[in-house]
Amino acid sequence: GDATNEIVDVWADGRPALNAESVRLSYSTDGGQTWSPQATIQTAGDRGYYAAPALSPDGKDLYVVYNAFTTPFFNDTTTPRSLVGVFKHADITGGVPGAFSELNRSTGDPRGSSQNGLTAEFLGDYVYAAATRDYGTAVWNDVSNAADCPAIDAWRSFLRTGGALVARPAPQTDCLATFGNSDIFGISVPDPTNP
Repeated sequence: GDATNEIVDVWADGRPALNAESVRLSYSTDGGQTWSPQATIQTAGDRGYYAAPALSPDGKDLYVVYNAFTTPFFNDTTTPRSLVGVFKHADITGGVPGAFSELNRSTGDPRGSSQNGLTAEFLGDYVYAAATRDYGTAVWNDVSNAADCPAIDAWRSFLRTGGALVARPAPQTDCLATFGNSDIFGISVPDPTNP
């Protein structure tokens, strides 16, 4: 049977503290009248910043996609950092989501992304999920194909901290060809518990 009246919400929560951000989940089995206590669902070490759920129409499968940092916040542009795109699945029994398993995880350095003006990284809010009875699908920001550019790092640092003048770099000559190569990746995965 479809239309179980279950609602699932997930979100990135920065309230605990800097470097303790989380991906949280709460669900309602009565159309939103009451909600479960919040549960933290990110993989250990992930610090979520965008998240989206998808519940199958029959209420048996929950998919969650999120972006997260796996390194602490750095107040510089020279320290490598790690950004992941994660897609997870949990079976739902009696309205209660079970344990999550990772279906996909991609990693890259967000310093390899850029806004058009080159002054900052670009990590848009392109994180969405959908589900049917037979599969889950999602999109996320991905920097696994993006290369960091030390010349851009130095210029961005100069813009924020001053010091010795750093000329604005020309990415086409001062950076690897894959600098700025951030993507929106997508995936569709058959229901892992109902092949």
